[in-house]
Amino acid sequence: MDTIDREVREIRIDPVVPTESVLVSTVRNLRPRKKEQPAPRDQRDHVETCPFCLGNENMTPPAIVEYSGDEHWSIRIVENLYPVLSESTDSPVTSEGLRQAIDGYGRHEVIIDHHRHGIAIHEMSPQHLQQLFTAYQTRMQELYQKDARLRYVLVFKNFGPAAGASIAHTHSQLIALPVVPENVQAEVHFSASYFREHHHCVYCALIDDALSFTATVYDKERGESHRVLDAGSYVVERSEHFVAIKPFASRFEWEVHVLPLRHQADYLRMDQALMLDFANLFRNTMARLDKLLEGAQYNYFLHTLPNNSPQNCQKSYHWHLEICPRTSIPSGFELGSGLYINTVSPELAAKQLRDLEI
Repeated sequence: MDTIDREVREIRIDPVVPTESVLVSTVRNLRPRKKEQPAPRDQRDHVETCPFCLGNENMTPPAIVEYSGDEHWSIRIVENLYPVLSESTDSPVTSEGLRQAIDGYGRHEVIIDHHRHGIAIHEMSPQHLQQLFTAYQTRMQELYQKDARLRYVLVFKNFGPAAGASIAHTHSQLIALPVVPENVQAEVHFSASYFREHHHCVYCALIDDALSFTATVYDKERGESHRVLDAGSYVVERSEHFVAIKPFASRFEWEVHVLPLRHQADYLRMDQALMLDFANLFRNTMARLDKLLEGAQYNYFLHTLPNNSPQNCQKSYHWHLEICPRTSIPSGFELGSGLYINTVSPELAAKQLRDLEI
């Protein structure tokens, strides 16, 4: 039986963060359950009451920056009206015994991705996505330069109710933190440990594995065959400078990570000449996910080297974009154990995405 089609019950250890693991149990996908209907999507170009729509700029705080389109703005960045962190930190923070706290200082901004209300990310032009990901990069740089207390700027997007989006108009968010998120810190720590032991980047090693395809070599004299590991089954999309990979220990059924092929630790150092190539690959990947899921609800987020990281982390860490479609709700087992259950074999998921015509 082909490994892609076989029944899988495995606890897979994350290659980057080995303290995390995922239970891949494909038999769970066979259990009786009601078929989920695609989430309704508001495809209107303009909504009179939407604060993010063109012409309703007075319904948001003043623009921090606007990017121009052909006739009007194409992207707007504004302060979030309901920030989870704030630069105004008048109330003192007290810590007693085991109850430790730090000041909730930071920034929370909204990136209005497009002037059209209902446009999906894969429907935007590659040039527009290039501008969007450049806007992320520029704003992150500006915030770090403005305030040395900021340790990490997380850029993310929630699309659809299942992913936590509260406004239908396409938008991303940016939260600047005085601490490094635990999951990013774990990636930095374990990738540094791997580098000390193996003298190369763990993410680069994963990319090298992902680009190795199955081959059988026959020795004419002895008749022996030599099989090469079929690691190429994890590739979803590849361009000249980037690759979209299905993680071996995927937390979500259709999770995909996008990474630069050449080693680079910091997204802020990405060459602008490569941004269009990145935008094209990202757009194709999102089109595959949307077509397969008949309307994907998802989160995506950028993981990059934290601000003021040690210089040696430049060699061990590798920035990446994680795309996490939300097709299930965590169960009691997942919440109680911290062990994600994935009911679709990552190898099969990658093949289905890769085989789609877009």
